[in-house]
Amino acid sequence: MRMIRNSIFSIFFFTGIIIISLIFLPAFFLPQKVVLLGGKLMGYWTSFCLKFFLSTKIVIKGKENIIDNEKFFIAASHQSMFETFYLQTIFNSPVFILKKELLMIPIFGWYLKKIGSISIRRNKVSKDNLGFFDNILKIITNSKRPLIIFPQGTRVLPNERPPFKKGVSKIYEELKINCQPVAINSGYVWPKIGLKQSHKTITISILKPIAVGHSKEEFIKILENEIYSELNLLN
Repeated sequence: MRMIRNSIFSIFFFTGIIIISLIFLPAFFLPQKVVLLGGKLMGYWTSFCLKFFLSTKIVIKGKENIIDNEKFFIAASHQSMFETFYLQTIFNSPVFILKKELLMIPIFGWYLKKIGSISIRRNKVSKDNLGFFDNILKIITNSKRPLIIFPQGTRVLPNERPPFKKGVSKIYEELKINCQPVAINSGYVWPKIGLKQSHKTITISILKPIAVGHSKEEFIKILENEIYSELNLLN
């Protein structure tokens, strides 16, 4: 039964993502905000498939902590594909910082480029990486969209607690804007490895902002402690 649920979920989920992608193909020639609507639709489709096929409950905690009327960036834990889609329905079409390889995916990679995602080659010095902060500053200055980064660097298992990548502290130091920490326990439903689980709850916990003014060393310690402490409670 579990295998059947997983198969049905995957068929409907990926078919829906492909259909949404095809419907919004003409949007490549239209303003960026049209493509951003497609991203939100993918987020709502993800939610529908989880709820309908896996009986997943999605809970959002701490909405009152969402930063308003000022520029900020989001630092979120990363356990599954869920957050890459669903967070677009909570925040104002965030600008993703992601692995360069994701831009190479046909159609989906084109969307990522069109919505202004910023790519980086991890552990490499390249022309793109050297202009990384210039690209971020340009987007933050000219847009009301928040930046989003997954400081763990990749999807991790629910009980893994790897140290955060130093890039998030550099962003905090360079941008001099508040950070919105977000803890998500999606790996218990949609794990990096293995079958998805049904009749469980995904909790998105929006934590209190971390204000500017800390050193980058202090900041990353605070951020890591806040997110991992919350995940320990959620798990």
